[in-house]
Amino acid sequence: MSAKVAVLVFPGTNSEAETVRICRDVGLNAESVHWSKAASLLRYDAYVLPGGFAYEDRIRAGAISAHEPMMDYVIEAAGKGKLVLGICNGAQILLEAGLVPGTGALRKPTAAFTHNAPTGKFICKHVHIKLAADPSRCAITAELASDTLIPAWAAHGEGRLAASAEHLEEITSGGHIAFVYAHSDGTVDDAAVPNGSALRCAGLTNKAGNVLAIMPHPERDAWNFNHPDRAEGKDTLAPSGGATFFRAFAKALQ
Repeated sequence: MSAKVAVLVFPGTNSEAETVRICRDVGLNAESVHWSKAASLLRYDAYVLPGGFAYEDRIRAGAISAHEPMMDYVIEAAGKGKLVLGICNGAQILLEAGLVPGTGALRKPTAAFTHNAPTGKFICKHVHIKLAADPSRCAITAELASDTLIPAWAAHGEGRLAASAEHLEEITSGGHIAFVYAHSDGTVDDAAVPNGSALRCAGLTNKAGNVLAIMPHPERDAWNFNHPDRAEGKDTLAPSGGATFFRAFAKALQ
């Protein structure tokens, strides 16, 4: 029996449908869970917090959702070792909840994804993210090859990792950087970073490696019809590209 995965829907979430679809297409038993059904989260094996603009990103992106009753269940489950994945707005929520990088108290964030630099404007751009840690550092990436390159879409106004110098050092020394921005050939430099993110960070994991927050959307480049110029096979509906990331997620739950 495939793992049951809850895709959380907060007021303002807008990427739950494609997130559920790619999870199902890689073999997971995924379904969306409305914020009014928080108690039902106990039944699930893993959790995905998808993209959107939960609570209109008031105060800071993810700040209100981090205190939602749904997050009580996610925080408890993460503490017991269940896998938690946050994408874009979901990643912002995980940082605001203190689950990632997890170097401080819960709901007392030590880092945040904040306004893009240098313009502060919303970005919608095709990007690549490169696995920067040893694959085994995070359970969700354990089945990926070293230096795996994942195509994705950056679509955010607040995607720049920011923290104090002290906490950035904690992130680095603790091996919390899971993904960095890269060019399509795999090279990594500041020019590949679309938002000024500190440490070229595109994704962070917690100390235990069971919670992962990534800013770009691999689910928006996850089927052949998303990228006909680099389709894998003739089936336009077949998972490919960013689906590599979700296949690793599925294997981690087997």
